[in-house]
Amino acid sequence: MHITQESDYAIRIVYCLAKSGKRLDARTISEEMHVTLRFSLKILGKLAQSGIVNSYKGNRGGYELARSACEISLKDVIDAVEGPYRMSRCVGEVGAEVCNRGALGCCAFQRAFVTVTETINRELEAVRFDSFLEE
Repeated sequence: MHITQESDYAIRIVYCLAKSGKRLDARTISEEMHVTLRFSLKILGKLAQSGIVNSYKGNRGGYELARSACEISLKDVIDAVEGPYRMSRCVGEVGAEVCNRGALGCCAFQRAFVTVTETINRELEAVRFDSFLEE
């Protein structure tokens, strides 16, 4: 099981902005992170929409982090590009209370998937971008 390529690139893009500590244009970000410009712009749009980066237009335009690196987690970035992480389709927005196949209550599989989902989300939330800058 892997995160998507879009999430991988989004994490790299946020890292690039955190590392630079200044506003960068999309082309520079694209070249430094080895992500096509078109895909970078798509990801940057999602990151801006979610409030992770600020976008500026014009000659001196570009992108910069909207919050400090210590306030941005891996979970924030993955959620911005993919939506909330869930181990299985049977883990809905309401957790282990509703079966997506119409059964009453939840089954042992759903309870296990909810537990794994919560654990992964908690771990992703704990990893902040400032920790990458310290290495």
